[in-house]
Amino acid sequence: GTAGKTTIDDTVVSKVAGIAAREVNGVHSLGGGAARAIGALRDRIGQHDHGQGVKVEVGEKQVAADVVIVAEYPVSLQEVADGVRSSVARALQQIVGMEVAEVNVTVQDVFIPGDDDDNDDKKESRVE
Repeated sequence: GTAGKTTIDDTVVSKVAGIAAREVNGVHSLGGGAARAIGALRDRIGQHDHGQGVKVEVGEKQVAADVVIVAEYPVSLQEVADGVRSSVARALQQIVGMEVAEVNVTVQDVFIPGDDDDNDDKKESRVE
């Protein structure tokens, strides 16, 4: 082969991990409240951040990832976290080609269908 060095930027590693995490059943979204709010604004202008909610530390041969998720109710939180850990580790090994030191998953919130619906205008007025 030809001599040279390949460098994979941290943002690319974050995107790979984020995409893998979102593919897991029971994951509603990634990131904490502020990150999701900024992500919603980005989505509106067509600039989706696939690395949202993911922090990575990339070494010469190993990578570690921290993933913050919002799980869908009523899934088993341990099963979703385990699924995210497996999916992210597999993607980082196969796509990025690095050994995975660890994948930490934080379940930041639980999404309950109906909580985010905009039904304010459908509520009956309490006053005349």
